[in-house]
Amino acid sequence: MLSTELKSQIQGAYSRFLEAKSLKPRYGQRLMIAEIAKVLGTIKTDDEGKRLGDPAVVAVEAGTGTGKTVAYSLATIPTAKAAGKRLVIATATVALQEQIVHKDLPDLLRNSGLNFSFALAKGRGRYLCLSKLDHLLQDGAAQSATAQLFEEEGFRIDVDEQGQKLFTAMIEKLAGNKWDGDRDSWPEELEDVRWAQLTTDHSQCTNRHCPNFQQCAFYKAREGMGKVDVIVTNHDMVLADLALGGGAVLPDPRETIYVFDEGHHLPDKAIGHFAHFTRLRSTADWLTQIDKNLTKLLAQNPLPGDLGRLIEQVPELARELKTQQQFMFAACEQIADFKAGEDMEGRERPRHRFVGGVVPEHLTELGLELKKGFSKLNDLFTGVTELLKEAMDGEGAVGIASHQAEEWYPLFGSLMARAKGNWELWLAFTAEDPEESPPMARWLTLAESGALFDIEVNASPILAAETLRRNLWNVAYGALVTSATLTALGTFDRYRMRAGLPKAAVAAIVPSPFHHADAGLLRVPDLKADPREAAVHTAAIIRELPGLVAGSRGTLVLFSSRKQMQDVFDGLDRDWRKRVFIQGNLSKQETLNKHKARVDSGEESVLFGLASFAEGVDLPGAYCEHVVIAKIPFAVPDDPVEAALAEWIEARGGNPFMEIAVPDASLRLVQACGRLLRTEADRGTITLLDRRVVTQRYGKAILNALPPFRRQID
Repeated sequence: MLSTELKSQIQGAYSRFLEAKSLKPRYGQRLMIAEIAKVLGTIKTDDEGKRLGDPAVVAVEAGTGTGKTVAYSLATIPTAKAAGKRLVIATATVALQEQIVHKDLPDLLRNSGLNFSFALAKGRGRYLCLSKLDHLLQDGAAQSATAQLFEEEGFRIDVDEQGQKLFTAMIEKLAGNKWDGDRDSWPEELEDVRWAQLTTDHSQCTNRHCPNFQQCAFYKAREGMGKVDVIVTNHDMVLADLALGGGAVLPDPRETIYVFDEGHHLPDKAIGHFAHFTRLRSTADWLTQIDKNLTKLLAQNPLPGDLGRLIEQVPELARELKTQQQFMFAACEQIADFKAGEDMEGRERPRHRFVGGVVPEHLTELGLELKKGFSKLNDLFTGVTELLKEAMDGEGAVGIASHQAEEWYPLFGSLMARAKGNWELWLAFTAEDPEESPPMARWLTLAESGALFDIEVNASPILAAETLRRNLWNVAYGALVTSATLTALGTFDRYRMRAGLPKAAVAAIVPSPFHHADAGLLRVPDLKADPREAAVHTAAIIRELPGLVAGSRGTLVLFSSRKQMQDVFDGLDRDWRKRVFIQGNLSKQETLNKHKARVDSGEESVLFGLASFAEGVDLPGAYCEHVVIAKIPFAVPDDPVEAALAEWIEARGGNPFMEIAVPDASLRLVQACGRLLRTEADRGTITLLDRRVVTQRYGKAILNALPPFRRQID
């Protein structure tokens, strides 16, 4: 049972917060606080504070407007402090992460009477590497001859005038304490290509050997994290930490209560984290480069002892691997029947999928040779980096000066990372799948590579359930997963399966404060067109859309396919098209800003968007009075991970359409409908241009899972 002390602390903080903000308690918010406290506040521990018994996991679906951040913060901060644990809040998007750090937690600190400290934890790639900036600012002549050998690895030497200006401004701001080296706090937008020159990763960082270690923005930020009660980060960072065994960057999972906000993304994030790919042609080019560069390096620097012996083996191995890559390219080209298809974001991705994840024998044999070769290459580069570390420490008789070792370490570190990535791909591509477990999805993708085409080889898990169960739920002191969309068709079954929630996990739905029936109307007009007949359905949308949305100031039209979105746009009357902003022409943020500006000026504005506009887009009031959904958002049929999952379910006697496709589509439809009401004052209409919710057997279940809007079915 929850201790009286903890209970009164949470209740007192909630009362003070409401009073300070002149707010009324929300039923859903109160319920959410109680559900979380009940599970995470009653964990039994041994004498050392370690959790006893089943994993302590709670999943709460809380609709828009519940005030989720306030609810879970009020419940978990006192609970974590009382148990002597750290709290890690992880989000799926940067926008929510920043909102929590800059708005929600400061607000809570000011108004709840709770006393806690918090910090934002970002990956190394968000911070400037001072050593790289130094190198870039040195005169061309003084720059490293070695780095020039490794241009392919992103160690580009040429700095244009614009770059020179930017880098000088950065040094000045750092010196004057006007910038902390964090990409997100630099006043202007930094292009990815430019930023890549300035940041580093785990494999290239020389850590405490770096002359700039004391001033390093990343390590300074990490130092601050060791002392705070609450760490705000993203799902990827948590997964990366768990992959390293936990406690490497973030606190030890056994000493941590986790909150996964936007938690419906976690299973897919986990799959992505353990997916691998390589491009055959570009990797062959890279191997040629290694051969050339290291042969040149050895000619310029007579290297004694083990260091020379290791590097000398690389050029020949790179040549052998390049030949094997070419054999693999020819074999893939011969076997692949690339079928055109779009992914969920409407990008063209011609693919060849291996049914059931089973790769033909001759490809497996070639893959095993590549696995062996890249394993050896990875070992050689690992050996080189270890010796360079020794040289930087001034230990052992490596035979090169510490400053030389420091210069070479990032170069060989990046080579090691790429060799390791290739080895992991071929390991996953050729592995035998255990009989009872879900297989790997394996496929080839046609990719552009300059004027030529390339073949991308992919291997990905199809479920992250076992990984999350083993590395997260079973290990963590406690965890909460929350989102507005965790259930599908009214149950948590889909989420339990995909996220591997423990059997003992508590799942709860708390109501949204919105009065859907008063605030919104759900219309299903009869277009007399079946969405499965794309051309007929598209023609009907072109014909009816202007009339359907007439009178709405802001309209959002959501499509499941880029082709249909473009075809509808092209088919509309030229004058009417002037009010439409179509996703993809500008950045997402710019598109939304232009739409808002047009509504603010009193004109009607229409947004055309795909999957990423159906979630996480916040358009309150007049910005979105009408949401039009072209069709039930079933997954793209040729998505290789989903297709492999469907095959596996079918092989086990299940019905993949009813178990996977329908719940997934229902969830996406609920998310799309969630764009309409963003505040309690919002009003509007949702129009679904897909009669299958009325005509098909599964339609009723999808319709009943939607928020309880008034309905008008023509």
